[in-house]
Amino acid sequence: MKSHVLRPLWVVIAVIGLILTARYFVVPPDFGVYERGFMYGFHRKSNEKEWEAFKVKYRTKKYCQDCHPDKYDTIMSSKHHIIQCENCHGPAIDHPENPEKLQINKKRSLCIRCHTYLPYPTSQRAKIKGIDPKEHNTGMECVTCHNPHKPDMEGW
Repeated sequence: MKSHVLRPLWVVIAVIGLILTARYFVVPPDFGVYERGFMYGFHRKSNEKEWEAFKVKYRTKKYCQDCHPDKYDTIMSSKHHIIQCENCHGPAIDHPENPEKLQINKKRSLCIRCHTYLPYPTSQRAKIKGIDPKEHNTGMECVTCHNPHKPDMEGW
Protein backbone atom coordinates (compact mmCIF):
# COMPACT_ATOMS: atom_id res chain seq x y z
CA MET A 1 0.00 0.00 0.00
CA LYS A 2 1.09 3.48 -0.61
CA SER A 3 1.92 5.84 2.27
CA HIS A 4 -1.06 8.13 1.57
CA VAL A 5 -3.30 5.21 2.60
CA LEU A 6 -1.21 3.81 5.44
CA ARG A 7 -0.64 7.05 7.33
CA PRO A 8 -4.35 7.90 7.84
CA LEU A 9 -5.00 4.24 8.71
CA TRP A 10 -2.33 4.33 11.44
CA VAL A 11 -3.78 7.61 12.75
CA VAL A 12 -7.27 6.07 12.99
CA ILE A 13 -5.89 2.96 14.74
CA ALA A 14 -3.94 5.18 17.19
CA VAL A 15 -7.07 7.28 17.98
CA ILE A 16 -9.12 4.13 18.60
CA GLY A 17 -6.34 2.81 20.84
CA LEU A 18 -6.26 6.07 22.82
CA ILE A 19 -10.05 6.01 23.27
CA LEU A 20 -10.01 2.41 24.50
CA THR A 21 -7.11 3.14 26.87
CA ALA A 22 -8.88 6.23 28.28
CA ARG A 23 -12.09 4.23 28.65
CA TYR A 24 -10.24 1.59 30.65
CA PHE A 25 -9.05 4.19 33.18
CA VAL A 26 -12.18 6.42 33.28
CA VAL A 27 -15.14 4.01 33.23
CA PRO A 28 -15.75 2.17 36.53
CA PRO A 29 -15.29 -1.62 36.29
CA ASP A 30 -18.87 -2.36 37.40
CA PHE A 31 -20.48 -0.05 34.81
CA GLY A 32 -23.09 -2.02 32.87
CA VAL A 33 -22.02 -5.41 34.27
CA TYR A 34 -24.42 -7.49 36.35
CA GLU A 35 -24.90 -11.04 37.56
CA ARG A 36 -26.43 -11.98 34.21
CA GLY A 37 -23.62 -10.44 32.18
CA PHE A 38 -23.40 -7.16 30.28
CA MET A 39 -26.56 -5.07 30.16
CA TYR A 40 -27.18 -1.81 28.36
CA GLY A 41 -27.86 1.40 30.27
CA PHE A 42 -26.08 3.98 32.36
CA HIS A 43 -26.04 2.15 35.64
CA ARG A 44 -23.41 1.03 38.10
CA LYS A 45 -24.13 -1.80 40.49
CA SER A 46 -22.03 -0.13 43.21
CA ASN A 47 -24.15 3.04 43.38
CA GLU A 48 -27.62 1.49 43.82
CA LYS A 49 -27.73 2.63 47.47
CA GLU A 50 -27.05 6.22 46.40
CA TRP A 51 -30.05 6.15 44.07
CA GLU A 52 -32.28 4.57 46.72
CA ALA A 53 -31.46 7.51 49.03
CA PHE A 54 -32.01 10.09 46.27
CA LYS A 55 -35.02 12.33 47.00
CA VAL A 56 -37.60 12.56 44.22
CA LYS A 57 -38.19 16.20 43.31
CA TYR A 58 -41.44 15.93 41.33
CA ARG A 59 -44.22 13.63 42.54
CA THR A 60 -47.09 13.94 39.97
CA LYS A 61 -50.82 14.43 40.63
CA LYS A 62 -51.24 11.01 42.24
CA TYR A 63 -49.10 12.18 45.17
CA CYS A 64 -51.37 15.21 45.71
CA GLN A 65 -54.58 13.17 45.44
CA ASP A 66 -54.48 11.66 48.96
CA CYS A 67 -54.40 14.96 50.88
CA HIS A 68 -56.22 17.18 48.37
CA PRO A 69 -59.00 15.00 46.91
CA ASP A 70 -61.35 17.94 46.30
CA LYS A 71 -58.79 19.83 44.20
CA TYR A 72 -57.71 16.63 42.47
CA ASP A 73 -61.27 15.70 41.47
CA THR A 74 -61.98 19.22 40.26
CA ILE A 75 -58.85 19.45 38.15
CA MET A 76 -59.29 15.95 36.73
CA SER A 77 -62.76 16.85 35.47
CA SER A 78 -61.51 20.06 33.83
CA LYS A 79 -59.58 20.91 30.70
CA HIS A 80 -56.42 21.30 32.79
CA HIS A 81 -56.33 17.58 33.68
CA ILE A 82 -53.18 17.12 31.56
CA ILE A 83 -51.20 19.64 33.66
CA GLN A 84 -49.30 18.40 36.70
CA CYS A 85 -50.01 20.18 40.02
CA GLU A 86 -46.31 20.99 40.40
CA ASN A 87 -46.33 23.13 37.27
CA CYS A 88 -48.05 25.83 39.33
CA HIS A 89 -47.40 24.77 42.91
CA GLY A 90 -43.70 23.95 42.57
CA PRO A 91 -41.86 20.69 43.22
CA ALA A 92 -43.17 18.59 46.12
CA ILE A 93 -39.71 17.42 47.18
CA ASP A 94 -40.16 18.45 50.85
CA HIS A 95 -43.95 18.36 51.02
CA PRO A 96 -45.80 17.68 53.40
CA GLU A 97 -42.88 18.03 55.85
CA ASN A 98 -42.49 21.65 54.79
CA PRO A 99 -45.85 22.82 53.36
CA GLU A 100 -44.70 26.44 53.20
CA LYS A 101 -42.13 25.40 50.61
CA LEU A 102 -44.88 24.99 48.00
CA GLN A 103 -45.59 28.46 46.72
CA ILE A 104 -48.20 29.00 44.05
CA ASN A 105 -46.81 30.54 40.89
CA LYS A 106 -49.42 33.18 39.98
CA LYS A 107 -47.34 34.83 37.28
CA ARG A 108 -49.15 35.75 34.12
CA SER A 109 -46.36 34.23 32.02
CA LEU A 110 -47.26 30.76 33.33
CA CYS A 111 -50.74 30.90 31.75
CA ILE A 112 -49.61 32.71 28.62
CA ARG A 113 -47.31 29.82 27.72
CA CYS A 114 -50.37 27.92 26.52
CA HIS A 115 -53.06 30.59 26.23
CA THR A 116 -51.43 33.04 23.82
CA TYR A 117 -53.47 32.90 20.63
CA LEU A 118 -51.57 31.09 17.88
CA PRO A 119 -53.31 30.90 14.49
CA TYR A 120 -52.13 27.43 13.48
CA PRO A 121 -55.24 25.54 12.33
CA THR A 122 -53.46 22.19 11.94
CA SER A 123 -51.93 22.33 15.43
CA GLN A 124 -53.51 21.13 18.68
CA ARG A 125 -52.72 24.60 20.05
CA ALA A 126 -55.53 26.01 17.90
CA LYS A 127 -58.00 24.15 20.15
CA ILE A 128 -56.78 25.96 23.29
CA LYS A 129 -58.61 29.17 24.15
CA GLY A 130 -56.11 31.96 23.47
CA ILE A 131 -55.76 35.65 24.21
CA ASP A 132 -53.64 38.53 22.99
CA PRO A 133 -51.44 39.17 26.06
CA LYS A 134 -50.71 42.74 24.94
CA GLU A 135 -54.41 43.65 25.11
CA HIS A 136 -56.11 41.28 27.57
CA ASN A 137 -55.92 42.66 31.14
CA THR A 138 -52.27 43.65 30.97
CA GLY A 139 -50.55 44.01 34.31
CA MET A 140 -52.96 41.64 36.08
CA GLU A 141 -52.42 38.07 37.17
CA CYS A 142 -54.75 35.64 35.39
CA VAL A 143 -55.90 34.10 38.70
CA THR A 144 -57.47 37.45 39.61
CA CYS A 145 -60.33 36.60 37.24
CA HIS A 146 -59.83 32.92 36.36
CA ASN A 147 -59.75 29.82 38.56
CA PRO A 148 -57.10 27.44 37.18
CA HIS A 149 -58.74 24.52 39.01
CA LYS A 150 -62.00 25.21 37.14
CA PRO A 151 -60.92 26.56 33.74
CA ASP A 152 -64.26 25.63 32.16
CA MET A 153 -65.95 28.38 34.18
CA GLU A 154 -65.55 32.05 33.28
CA GLY A 155 -64.05 33.81 36.26
CA TRP A 156 -64.66 32.44 39.76
